[in-house]
Amino acid sequence: MRITPEIVADHGLSADEFARILHLLDRAPNLTELGLFSAMWSEHCSYKSSRVWLRELPTEAPWVICGPGENAGVIDIGDGQAVVFKMESHNHPSFIEPYQGAATGVGGILRDVFTMGARPIAILNALRFGDPAHPKTRHLVAGVVAGIGGYGNCVGVPTVGGECTFHTSYDGNILVNAMTVGIARTDRIFYARAGGVGNPVVYVGSKTGRDGIHGATMASAEFDQRSEERRPTVQVGDPFTEKLLLEACLELMESDAIVGIQDLGAAGLTSSSAEMAARGGAGIELDLDQVPLRERGMSPYEIMLSESQERMLMVIRPGREADARRVFEKWELDFAVIGRVTDSGHLVLRHAGAVVADVPVAALVEEAPRYQRPWVPSPPQAAPEIAAPADMAAALRALVGSPDLSSRRWIWEQYDHMVMADTVQHPGGDAAVVRVHGTGKALAIATDCTPRYCAADPERGGAQAVAECWRNLTAVGARPLAITDCMNFGNPERPEVMGQFAGCIRGMAAACRALDFPVVSGNVSLYNETSGKGVQPTPAIGGVGLLDDLRHVTTLALKHPGDALALIGATAGHLPCSAFARTIAGTEAGPPPPVDLAAERRNGDFVRREIHDHGVAACHDLADGGLAVALAEMAMAGSLGATITATPGALPLHAWLFGEDQGRYLIEVPAGRAQGLLARAAMAGVPAILLGRVESLDSLTLPGGCSISVAALRTAHEAWLPAYMGEG
Repeated sequence: MRITPEIVADHGLSADEFARILHLLDRAPNLTELGLFSAMWSEHCSYKSSRVWLRELPTEAPWVICGPGENAGVIDIGDGQAVVFKMESHNHPSFIEPYQGAATGVGGILRDVFTMGARPIAILNALRFGDPAHPKTRHLVAGVVAGIGGYGNCVGVPTVGGECTFHTSYDGNILVNAMTVGIARTDRIFYARAGGVGNPVVYVGSKTGRDGIHGATMASAEFDQRSEERRPTVQVGDPFTEKLLLEACLELMESDAIVGIQDLGAAGLTSSSAEMAARGGAGIELDLDQVPLRERGMSPYEIMLSESQERMLMVIRPGREADARRVFEKWELDFAVIGRVTDSGHLVLRHAGAVVADVPVAALVEEAPRYQRPWVPSPPQAAPEIAAPADMAAALRALVGSPDLSSRRWIWEQYDHMVMADTVQHPGGDAAVVRVHGTGKALAIATDCTPRYCAADPERGGAQAVAECWRNLTAVGARPLAITDCMNFGNPERPEVMGQFAGCIRGMAAACRALDFPVVSGNVSLYNETSGKGVQPTPAIGGVGLLDDLRHVTTLALKHPGDALALIGATAGHLPCSAFARTIAGTEAGPPPPVDLAAERRNGDFVRREIHDHGVAACHDLADGGLAVALAEMAMAGSLGATITATPGALPLHAWLFGEDQGRYLIEVPAGRAQGLLARAAMAGVPAILLGRVESLDSLTLPGGCSISVAALRTAHEAWLPAYMGEG
């Protein structure tokens, strides 16, 4: 077949990129080779628009074993144990086919973790949907939640946390970001590197079908009115096979048979073979006649670009084929030797006795385009005047019952968050807490991002996303260790979108450095827009922290009537860009709150010391909705009331109650320890005031005599999502 400009364009390649391919090959590619380049040079696989910016992120720390560049990041938690974790997007597939798109997103991120030798112990998700009034939103919510639950529950890994928000910018392009955390031995980490000339290349798992062909290319293009026609590019998952594959891989990893291993994710056999060869400085030759197929008559092009799920590619030691085959056949999985490692530096494909593709590995991987896209900074926003509500109690009730701040119980009750019996803190708190099995320590895990902040000021919003994740881990008593990220943005060919990306990266980098919170893995998802309308910039942050002693776990629920409530951190009453401004005042205009990273560090370190050394009964970070919403959430969680005796001073009451100043925590301590807390805070240079006390009464009493029933708040908080989904 002659490669025409139309065929090149259909493969998502520009004329300049095709000219580059001609130069690298010194000839025209055939259709199969064009397909290889299309997948490997896609935005999804090559990071051609983002790589130059990602280099700004700090990735190293004494506890980092493996940073970005592998299937997942790895950090050391002592005792010969490592945490392996990563977050990835499955946005476009989930919009087209929400159940399978979300389900296979979970399956893919699970494989990224266990391919490195880790047993997955937790799943989280960060979900962004369109306006609740949009005709597709309810359908998408139902499908995505069912897909996440259906896959995770069947695999037997608990889904322990996440977030879900709604905004009209996601009407035509939802975001489904999935995160998995696993535990491995530090001396048994496996990498995706092909090595050893002559070593066999082995395919294991499910058979290859035609589902998912061009999935990576689809994920690298914006949507339009023809998006529904792309349904065939969405993969179909089988969680029961994934469970078998997980157990078989971990069993074989107990031996010395594996040289390198990579899951078949985006771009399938193409990316796994090319990337393994590139990392190992080797070549790979594949005999496609040996690939187990689910459908007859599949061409080399289809075999290489299929994104069928639950598959792995391995390089194993010579002579260990029979041992490996016994393991996978025991688990009723396909096993086939499909190739060998070479010293040619080429990816060579054979089919029906003939060479059907011969491409230098470097051309597919290292020589992929790297763009320095033009960008412009986001313009600064003026702060609007935000008037006080007529009724503070009614405003608080409206906030806790709003689409963004209402309870997510309807979602997380569809997930098995207790399977494996190590979940210490269920969804709904500041961070999930999962015991490291068989020990007295635990991991704290959270996902965070405030997209409206990033839209208003990308640099400040990027810093805030990292800082809030750090605060959420701190609030449960954990020492934050590292993050993974999922960078969700619109079309990078638009300078304003590239400016959002650049700003968020700079803010994230500053926060990671200030908080000793390195980035060890991640994913970039661009072209999240439909017909020229992009999503809000959404750099989702997934953080992991360590609790050396489970006895230090702290929850947000109020515990004891008579205890004192203290507010840690300075309050300036920042209302622009807040949840109050959006929900009550009806405006999204204005700058987000400033982020003082030095204060974040001082305040968080102080709170963590208080939790460990002085018996903090409850702790909650202040985020959306400010002080009033944080207090309401603590009261609802503990079924107790509170009286606020502090006053706002010169600040307007509504700004004091609902402002979203950063770096703040609300903590409960025994009344007899309150003055000691204030003294220690003063010595540490940390702002702290006594706010009030916990009450046995079913009411929150705010300054000015305003009182509201905790039961009424809970009713509003719990009602919105079930009612919206037709189950209220």
